[in-house]
Amino acid sequence: MNVRLISGKYGGRIIKAPNTNRTHPMSERIRNAMFNSLGGVVQGARVLDAFAGTGAVGFEALSRGAASVDFIERDRVAARVLRENHRTLGSPENVAIITTTVHNWLETQNGGEYDLIFCDPPYNDEQLSTVSRLLGLLKPNALMILSHTGRGEVPIHLDNIVVVDNRSYGTAHLTFFRREAP
Repeated sequence: MNVRLISGKYGGRIIKAPNTNRTHPMSERIRNAMFNSLGGVVQGARVLDAFAGTGAVGFEALSRGAASVDFIERDRVAARVLRENHRTLGSPENVAIITTTVHNWLETQNGGEYDLIFCDPPYNDEQLSTVSRLLGLLKPNALMILSHTGRGEVPIHLDNIVVVDNRSYGTAHLTFFRREAP
């Protein structure tokens, strides 16, 4: 299976997806709608692609002008494909690929580091406690977009975190969180 990057520096380039059912690459239609709704937020952003899978979302962010992307992926097969996709795109230097669980990686992190977080956990294991902890890595006024099943808001309620948008695309749903400035 292949995934096409949509716009920007890598627009039209094809990257690979693992030939397994352990990842669910975000469709081109949803990625395009999501990035169009973000507008200029991506330009110059420090981005985290948690539960990265193919890396399509993070590479799309790089393509559209993100300053850097950190990819976190625990599945070894998906991580190997992610590294191959990195090489296919010319091995941009502003990329880190970390092969571990998001939960374990969070144990080594401090708060307030990212301008934009993309979070697409496995639909059969949404890991809401881990997802909630990711929100602590947002800079003030930064965004996290969570891809999930079900309609409406995800039950995450933290101080200084507000839901600013909910979008549905068939069975896929995106919830946009913003860390408010203290």
